[in-house]
Amino acid sequence: MTWTDERVELLKKLWTDGLSASQIASELGGVTRNAVIGKVHRLSLSGRAKPASTPVARARKPATASNGRSATTGRPNPVRPMVAGNTALKPLGQIVPEPRRMPRPAGSDDVVVPISLHATILTLTEQTCKWPIGDPSTEDFHFCGQRSNSGIPYCEYHSRVAYQPVHDRRQKKAVGA
Repeated sequence: MTWTDERVELLKKLWTDGLSASQIASELGGVTRNAVIGKVHRLSLSGRAKPASTPVARARKPATASNGRSATTGRPNPVRPMVAGNTALKPLGQIVPEPRRMPRPAGSDDVVVPISLHATILTLTEQTCKWPIGDPSTEDFHFCGQRSNSGIPYCEYHSRVAYQPVHDRRQKKAVGA
């Protein structure tokens, strides 16, 4: 398809009338929308009329004063409730419970393990506590060695330190602790 003088004049007229590139392409025939757009740019056409469209009237909101009260009656407006301050980040209807303070068990260093119970990796059994004490790279490293319950690798004290009930973990996670 070549751009003849007649087609270019028709393009200019349709463009200034406010037709879209797709509408002009279908009017000219044998040309694509992109070809019309390219020709419009090469011709440096601007100053285009707005397409004739009927404006659709939108329903208006009732007038309100800045304090959330109706401008006509002075009563609170049910459409726009009263707002005090910036509430953009305020949670709606959520009450955050105060976290419960659980007594924490004393640190593992507070447990006094008799020297006779200091267990090495070679002396551990199914019934001994396998809680590591100290730095593994030093000579005084050992395991707790206290008697443990069956099926649990730690003594009663170290089990309380190592294992937390699920609801306590979830609560700590929700609080951000």
